[in-house]
Amino acid sequence: MASPSELKSLPKIELHLHLDCSLSYAAVSALVPTVTHEEYKSDYVAPARCTDLTEFLSRAHKGFRLMQSEMSLRLVTQDIFRQLIDDGVIYAELRFAPLLHLEQGLLPEQVVGIVDRSTEDLIRETGLEARLILCTLRHFNEEQSMQTVRLVEQFRGSRVVALDIAGDEAGFPLDAHVSAYRYAREHGLHCTAHAGEALGPESVWETLRLLQPARIGHGTRSIEDSVLVEHLREKRIHLEICPSSNVQIIPSIEAWKHHPVDRLYRAGVPLNINTDTRMLTPATLTGEYLGLQETFGWTAQELLDANLLGVEAAFVEPRVKETLRKRLLESYAAAPASHNARSQMRTKQSPQANG
Repeated sequence: MASPSELKSLPKIELHLHLDCSLSYAAVSALVPTVTHEEYKSDYVAPARCTDLTEFLSRAHKGFRLMQSEMSLRLVTQDIFRQLIDDGVIYAELRFAPLLHLEQGLLPEQVVGIVDRSTEDLIRETGLEARLILCTLRHFNEEQSMQTVRLVEQFRGSRVVALDIAGDEAGFPLDAHVSAYRYAREHGLHCTAHAGEALGPESVWETLRLLQPARIGHGTRSIEDSVLVEHLREKRIHLEICPSSNVQIIPSIEAWKHHPVDRLYRAGVPLNINTDTRMLTPATLTGEYLGLQETFGWTAQELLDANLLGVEAAFVEPRVKETLRKRLLESYAAAPASHNARSQMRTKQSPQANG
């Protein structure tokens, strides 16, 4: 069994991370010097067990309300890069909703431009590869969703690579967002979408039918429908799994041992492991890997495989994917915990799911 320090040193891929919900205490205290660490834990971090997604999201505004100026947007972007580097992440996709950062007069394109330039600078300075995903939100109207997808198009060729929809899955239907996703498909833009977190497999089916994303954010409750699990496996629809966040939010997942990540993996569904929000959910990928190891007996083989699947699903150009694959394979082969690792991804898995 790998030690926490060994797991920390392993290179990692993160595809599902909300920039505006991942402010560390250091970042918050830099922006609001009067905030104590105790206040940060009580006001910015969500409860260990939330009644539902709505309670979890009730603290999200604490992050984005602090990100309303060029200085604060740059500071938070620098902060997440520091967190990721400390966690051994070599590639990350950071998502945020530009329309939530206009309270002090910034225009949406200015918000995206600031984060994009900061990301570009930090990639060059640190060597950590990163891309940006722009989110529309469930409670946005059609015009706001179209505005968001047009920003993705406007910044094509920059570090902005995709469209996402997040927010209160149970409280708002998808109707207002169908046009934006249709526009994305017609213009060759990458798409992912949150589903199967606050609601069950019917939400995943609806999202796939109406929005047709290449990936699903979370998708955890897909395990409740064996036909859906087989569909995800057959169509290679990637799930961005966030175990600790799911334990915090989903009532049916009372503890790590109840999380379906291992069953989904064994069923052949392409997935990778993510933290979701490093503020609302005080998680690291090192901690997630430790949980997978202790709860399900995952070895370096499974961790490597999930990371390689993450590279395969990443919204990044092929030359970067090849570099990431090489780094993963070389590092896991050399790691003390990698005696069970192989240099090839899994080719066949049983399509059965036990849920």
